[in-house]
This record gives sequence, C-alpha cells and structure tokens, in this order.
Amino acid sequence: MNSGQLLSRRGFLRASAVVAGGLLSTGSVRAGDPKRPNILWITCEDTGPELGCYGDEYAVTPNLDAFAGHAMRYRVAWSTAPVCAPARTTIISGVYPPSTGAEHMRSEVKMPSFMRMYPQILREAGYYCTNNSKEDYNLTKPGKVWDESSRKGHWKNRAAGQPFFSIFNITVSHESQLRKRPHTLKHDMAKAPIPAYHPDTPEVRHDWAQFYDKVTEMDTQAGARLKELKEAGLMEDTIIVFYGDHGSGMPRSKRWPYNSGLHVAMMVYAPEKFKHLAPKEYKTGGVSDRLVGFIDLAPTLLSTVGIKPPDWMQGHAAMGQYETPPQPHLFGFRGRMDERYDLVRSVRNQRYIYIRHYMPHLIYGQYINYMFQTPTTQVWKKLYDEGKLNAAQRRFWERKPPEELYDLQTDPDEVNNLVDSAEHQAVLKELRQALRKQILRIRDVGFLSEAEQHRRAAGTTMYEMGHDPDKYPLEKILDMADIATLMKPRTLPKLREGLQDGDCAVRYWAAMGILMRGKRGLRRSRKLLRAALKDESPTVRIIAARALGEYGNKADLKLVLPVLEELAPPDKNGAYVSMLALNTIAALGEKAAPLMDTIRTMETKDPKAVGRANGYVSRLVNSLAKPNEN
Repeated sequence: MNSGQLLSRRGFLRASAVVAGGLLSTGSVRAGDPKRPNILWITCEDTGPELGCYGDEYAVTPNLDAFAGHAMRYRVAWSTAPVCAPARTTIISGVYPPSTGAEHMRSEVKMPSFMRMYPQILREAGYYCTNNSKEDYNLTKPGKVWDESSRKGHWKNRAAGQPFFSIFNITVSHESQLRKRPHTLKHDMAKAPIPAYHPDTPEVRHDWAQFYDKVTEMDTQAGARLKELKEAGLMEDTIIVFYGDHGSGMPRSKRWPYNSGLHVAMMVYAPEKFKHLAPKEYKTGGVSDRLVGFIDLAPTLLSTVGIKPPDWMQGHAAMGQYETPPQPHLFGFRGRMDERYDLVRSVRNQRYIYIRHYMPHLIYGQYINYMFQTPTTQVWKKLYDEGKLNAAQRRFWERKPPEELYDLQTDPDEVNNLVDSAEHQAVLKELRQALRKQILRIRDVGFLSEAEQHRRAAGTTMYEMGHDPDKYPLEKILDMADIATLMKPRTLPKLREGLQDGDCAVRYWAAMGILMRGKRGLRRSRKLLRAALKDESPTVRIIAARALGEYGNKADLKLVLPVLEELAPPDKNGAYVSMLALNTIAALGEKAAPLMDTIRTMETKDPKAVGRANGYVSRLVNSLAKPNEN
C-alpha cells in the first residue's frame, strides 16, 4: 500500500469543508403550519461511535463532524439490541422486544390490537411518512405503516405544505461490506485500532481498516442527504436525527449486548424556530450526558410533534412537549441469533455495564453461519484452536460466566470482569436490582423457550400472554432461572424440586440448571432427568436429553437419542422445537452420530413457520454435516 492510497484525515477534512461546512446554513421557510416541524432521520448500519466527532482519530467523517458542530451529540446512546432486526423492532414499536416476544432474529410475532407502529400514529396526525428503505422488523405490520417504504421513499413526494417524517437508511457500512474482497484499503491498516479481545493479525487489521473505509463512504452519503435538504430550502423547518443501528459489524460488537455492541452515535439538530422542542439540555455543538436508547425514539418522536406517547410505550421522551426526566439506566438484550439460541440481558449506568448470562453453559462464539463469513472470525477461531491467544482473546471461544461487570471508564474494551471485586459490590448490587426490576416491569417473555412462547400465546399475542400472571407466572420462573444459572452451592435440591413443578417453564429452568452443573448435577438427578424425557413439554425433554447425553453413561444415551430423533423434524414438531433439538444434537457431537442419516434425509420445513425459521433449520442440518463448525 502506498501513501497515495491512504486517507489523510486532516486533508480530507479540508477538501470537504466547502460541502460539509455549508450544510446547515439557513434555508427558506416552506409553506404550511410553522408549528409542525419536518423530521428527518438518517441512519447507518453496523456502525457505533466510530466518528471523528466522537473522538475517534482514525475515522474520516467530515460531513458528520460538521453536522455535529451544529447539532447536539449524545455521549451515551444504546441501540437496545446488538443486531439489526430486534433493534429496529424496538424503534418501530416503542416497546422492548423481550416484552412483545420479538427478541429472536426474524421471529415476526404479532402486536396486540391496541398497539400501532409509530408511523401509523404520525400519519393519523397528518404527516407524510417514508422509509428508504429497510424495515426488517420482528413484528408483523398491523396494516399500512408507511406512505412509502421502498427505495422510492422520499419527503419530496408529499403533498404541498404537508409536514414529513422521512428515514434514509445507509447500508454501505453493513457487516457484509467490511469483508467484501477485493478491496483496496484507503485507511492505513497498520494504524487500525484493535480492541484487546481481538488478535492482532493482518486479517483482523484489514477488516477493521475496511470497516473504517466503509464508515467514510457512509459519511459521504449522509452528507449528500443533508445537502439535498439544504438545497430544497428545508433546513430551518426540519429537525434532524442521525444514529447508527448498533455497534460495528465486527465480531463481539455485533450480536453482543456489551457496550461495544450497543453503543451508537446519536446526534440531534433543532433549527432556531424549533429550539423550544429540543432537549432541555440542547446546545449547538454541545454534548448531552442523558442516557438514551432506541426504546426512547418512538415516544421522543411523538412528543416532538405534540402527540402524547401512549402508555404502552416503554421508553421515555427525550425532547418535545412531553419530555421526561432522564433515566438512570439503559437496558440491552440478546436472544436467538439466527440459528443459535442464547439469553443475555445487560444494563448500564453512566460508568458501568452489567451483563447477565442465563445460558452460561454455552460459549460466546457459537457457530453462526453469517458471522463466520468474516475473516476476523475465522482467524480468531483458528488461533484459539491452535492455543495462540491470550486470556482476553480466548474468552470469546469459551463458556460464559453467569455475570460480568465492567468499568467503561478504565476498561472500554470490557475485558476485566469486576464481579468479584470487593470495591465494586455496591454498583454490582445496583445494576442487578435494576435489571430484575426491568425484567418484571416489562414482563420479559424471554424466560420461556421460543417454542413455549408460541404455545402459550396461542389465540393471543406474546405481549398479552406475558402480562397474564396465570399464563405466565414470571416471578416464579425468574427465581428458578436465577437458581439455575448463578451456580451457587447447595442449590441442587431446589433444582430437583423444580423438575417436579407444575409449570413446564420452571421445569425447563430446573433442567437447565442441572445441565449447567455437568456430571455433578447429573449424579443425584439421573432418575428425575430420565423421567423428564417423557415430559409433556418438548423443550423440557430436549434439555433433559442434553444433560443426560452430554454427562451421562451409555444407558442414558440409549434413552436420549430416540427422543432427539423424534423431536428434530420441523414438519412434525414445529421449527422452534426442531432448532432446539438440532442445537442439542450438535452439542452432543460424535455421540449423536447414529442420528445423522435421519437428520440428513428428514423434511426441513415447518409449513406453519414464519420469517426465516425454516432457513435456520436448514443451516443447522447443513452444519451437522461439518462437525468442526459446531
């Protein structure tokens, strides 16, 4: 690579000054109601705060840096979910996906009839609403949502004098783009910032440098959208928000509810005539310390145009007529990522982040087909297998602890777990309590297996099922999940008792707790686990089968294999039971070899499945033919 191929940040900024510096100059006032602002959202994919205006010296982002000089930056904004579909689901509904049952990738569940997506509320108020162009919601749209949602979606197509709300989503920085080859780097990969958890290899450096190249391309496109608005004379009539949709597309950022996966850039610009609608702390070129998340965007938008956010929205308006006081915490989550199950919840305050793993028996870096297409993922796993990584780098390929606590001020890469630090017990207690309160407040249905969510919600929605204490006794289930996963001593008797509870969700967590304790858990629970192989709940049967299959003897395995063989076909049991069974078969490895002929020849489609569930079943079946990928 020669010097001519490298981007000089200072030179690029100078060259772009004419374009970027004039974006926010005063434009003409449009016709129409002067009290109703237009609103423009510019979003980009798979990009955290890797912008010059956020202090990233490696980033070349002159247009957004210029925008920041006229806008207000949020120091801490969270995407709520670390991957696109559930993050967008949070925004479009104003409700946490774990509350609606929409936390799992491409799950497409129904909203209650009393809920609407926020563009529907805006359209009823007279706004012309366009989305250009990605939707990617885990919720089924309840009727017509947008006036236009396509690459043709544009504010310029509105009626004369009609206020608009428009989104332009920039895709050039998506995960799929940072690994496209061939690519001639413009950023010097020798200077690429490598986080402590990644190995420092040419592949990793290339991926990070290419990511920053794509961020620069994104910045150019964002600048073009701002310029277009200015040239139309609409800058002084339009409130503008810019944000990324979650952390970078690099592994352990994307898909992980660490700060690295949830922290995004978010900036808001309010023209002079609408400064009364801006956040109370608004200052041109300033920074806000208010904690904001994607959960807050819908209520904030409604508040900005003078609509009181409905009570069922779970976020807090950060500006406008109904602005609320700042909140002390932000919350994040992780559910099923494509074909692999997991359950993680996280919470942060201004300085610390707490991560709670409810499936600590699984490694962080479960094989996900899409994630493994990135060269960084491949070389990272290869070096782990070769024993060439340090402790911080190894962790991603090993089992998770039940809890993690990080000081983001002194440890921004989140590698020094403070859970056992005596001086941090007070903040640990604070964040534990905040998370439990949140789970109970939103009626988090993620403590049911995905298959059980669908079974209990039959005839209604997951949100309504979750808010019915008879159908979903959450506190009792959560208590058993805590007993199962915190791995405290002398809790096996409670787990064995839980295996005989009348609620199959409690039995599920009891079985999970025994599984997590390995041979120690199985030793005194074999009889109960064998009985659980005949449980009326398929998910209880599968978890019992995994515990017996992984840690039991040949006699146990002889009982386990027929259960998994019966539950694996999606056309007979549904895609969600099938995915859980196939993940268990993958975990058993060679022990499940007698099932391979059945797996390879079985029907892989559930005729009732929605979204991409059948595709995930097929991925699992294909990966079972490649044991090194499980």
